[in-house]
Amino acid sequence: MIGVDEFALRRRHRCATVVIDAETHERIDVLPDRTAGTLETWLRAHSGVGSCGVTDRQPTRKPSAALPDAIQVGDRWHVWHNLCAAAPSEVKAHSNCWATVLDAPLYDGPWAQSTLERWHQVHYLLNQGVGLLECGRRLQLALSTVKRHARADGPERMLRVPKYRSSLVDPHREHLRRRRAENPAVPVQHLLKEIKALGFTGCLNLLHK
Repeated sequence: MIGVDEFALRRRHRCATVVIDAETHERIDVLPDRTAGTLETWLRAHSGVGSCGVTDRQPTRKPSAALPDAIQVGDRWHVWHNLCAAAPSEVKAHSNCWATVLDAPLYDGPWAQSTLERWHQVHYLLNQGVGLLECGRRLQLALSTVKRHARADGPERMLRVPKYRSSLVDPHREHLRRRRAENPAVPVQHLLKEIKALGFTGCLNLLHK
């Protein structure tokens, strides 16, 4: 079993690939770059390799073509790191689901409408066999934007709960909630006077928001 990983010959300028014996931890070879083609060529020349452990399972180092039956293993650090990176993204993608449970508002208005329309436009072109680059050209969108819409399996996954930003109102939220529960029709101006007496230094416009 071998282990494959990249390392920098010159930081941020040139990288190479090291191949080690996963059992003895001894270096077997050093390849001149980190491309998949170089690794594949090396693996074909060393057909006796039975399986391959790849540290971070990057596409450039997946030896699937040369070793179609190999068992590819990610190390514990990268498995955990990739999971931690993917989890927040997946939670955001389902924000329209948990927002209904938490009674949190989703983005609405022109932004949400244009986002949903763009998702339908991108997927219409993809279903016609149009490539990502061509989708971006036709819709005048950046490739990263097209990819983000293409990855979403439904238009609702593009909607998000607005990001919370702290404000001067935060220390007085419980007071405001209590007053609104006691009297839902209490004027905002009255609430402003009450929390100003409690130390609020913001303006009426901020309280409205």
